[in-house]
Amino acid sequence: MRIMKGRSTNPTYHVIQDVKKNGKRSTEIIENLGSASEICEKYHVTDADAWANEYIAKKRAEVKESKHDVLIKFNKDALINTDEQLVYNAGYLFLQNIYYKLGLPSICNKIKKQSAFSYDLDSILSRLVYGRILYPSSKLSCYEQSKKLLEQPSFDLHQIYRALSVLAEHSDYIQSELYKHSKKVVKRSTGVLFYDCTNYFFEIEKECGLKQYGPSKEHRPTPIVQMGLFMDKSGIPLAFCINPGNQNEQQSLKPLEQQIMRDFELSKFVVCTDAGLSSDANRRFNNFGERSFITTQSIKGLKKDLKEWCLDPTGWEVEGSRKKYNISNLEDTPENRNKIFYKQTLIEGYDKERDIPFNQTLIVTFSLKYKLYHQTLREHQIARAKKYLEHPAQADRRSQTDAKRFIKKTAVTADGEIAPNAIYEIDESIIQKESMYDGFYAVCTNLDDSPADIAKINHDRWEIEESFRIMKSEFEARPVYLQRDERITAHFLTCFIALMIYRILEKTLDEKYPCSEIIETLRKMDVRKVADQGYIPCYTRTALTDDLHTSAGIRTDYELSTPKMMAGTIRRTKGL
Repeated sequence: MRIMKGRSTNPTYHVIQDVKKNGKRSTEIIENLGSASEICEKYHVTDADAWANEYIAKKRAEVKESKHDVLIKFNKDALINTDEQLVYNAGYLFLQNIYYKLGLPSICNKIKKQSAFSYDLDSILSRLVYGRILYPSSKLSCYEQSKKLLEQPSFDLHQIYRALSVLAEHSDYIQSELYKHSKKVVKRSTGVLFYDCTNYFFEIEKECGLKQYGPSKEHRPTPIVQMGLFMDKSGIPLAFCINPGNQNEQQSLKPLEQQIMRDFELSKFVVCTDAGLSSDANRRFNNFGERSFITTQSIKGLKKDLKEWCLDPTGWEVEGSRKKYNISNLEDTPENRNKIFYKQTLIEGYDKERDIPFNQTLIVTFSLKYKLYHQTLREHQIARAKKYLEHPAQADRRSQTDAKRFIKKTAVTADGEIAPNAIYEIDESIIQKESMYDGFYAVCTNLDDSPADIAKINHDRWEIEESFRIMKSEFEARPVYLQRDERITAHFLTCFIALMIYRILEKTLDEKYPCSEIIETLRKMDVRKVADQGYIPCYTRTALTDDLHTSAGIRTDYELSTPKMMAGTIRRTKGL
């Protein structure tokens, strides 16, 4: 640890120390002391050099003292003090490190200057975000849980609900500012944007505002809201929107995309969606300017001639080879299972509204491995369908993906008369019809890239689906208990920010650990306060905790961290 001094006429002083990163030695600034004039004015001295030398000597003495063994006396007959908190969570510090890097405190301060409120918006938002990751619960419970953190909340419960309305009002601004700051923290890959929708349910029956009855992805008979989410190719959330639960999800793409182009200053990108969002209007919207699209295409929904072309076993190719394959003659070998066969055709069209061509390339792929997956999945569903035959009353209720679709009900005799008892049996014609599509997968695009590149981009859509799973499972974003529309929007804003912070943390850990392990580790990273001596870790040190400390540049796993050491650790997570 030493002083680094600038070379200007009014030099700046820094405290630096030697560190080792990725096997290489370097130095890092651990404290900014200010310029010579600032030091002289602040500490009432005339010689900044002398003050800096004295200051570094004290710092070295403190570090040396901190390395000494500490003996703490405990009395086996003494009771602990009543209502005295002894255990605190330190895992949130790794989230706070990213929270501050994303500039959220300054974003909150700008909003506060434009508004007429006196509470600490930054403190409220940060606790809502940390709580969503560590202790997902209601806003009341989140307020109580925030007292577990080393830094105690500086707001009252009623101020949380007031802050929700402010956050909702500035949701678009916060999203755009987050994107700008995130580019300094992690590499953003906005050349390809993935978009998907999901919905969240409420434990109520009355619909109003955003809460409307609609097609629930969880088949719940309660009002829902719809969430649309854009994610970049690196897996980091970009923007979101909240719409009424009864709105067609295809209508949510264009407004949010326009917001991105306006507020994020993005104009050149490829939008990748699933079949449910690939309306003709959305495709035409992204067939203009520097925008393009890649969308999953249902083979069953194609016109007869295109469907027959897709299922034709001849004319298939493999990337890097000119050989033509007949997939009906393929042997089920390990080599063939690892191959992706494809063919493509041009679908010509015209956009009368913009007076430009609207040509799409239909790419269809076939995989023996994917075919086996389809067959195995259907066999399990048929097995379930056979169990339903034991209880015919349950066999009538069915959906497009339900195993009950394989059950055929015969309610009349061969003579056309009403049968006294309906007959339920497995419908072999449905099985045969569905097996025609085993192993096939199709996409439509207006790009000229190779089929292999298009398929790879489309394959990466799984990350946005995983993001929804994280919000619904680990973050417990549903059911939603709030009633007012603006508070509902603010709730999902905190979920969005939490997801962004988690995804960045995941990247800094080189994506080596599953989501559940990372979050569970952060939740368990408690420290125990020992009188006035400091804090003792109450968690198990693992490879993951080591990587967390390395990524954040802090340590909470010393046998004892003195109050000064812990205060310094907290300051470093804030970039101070």
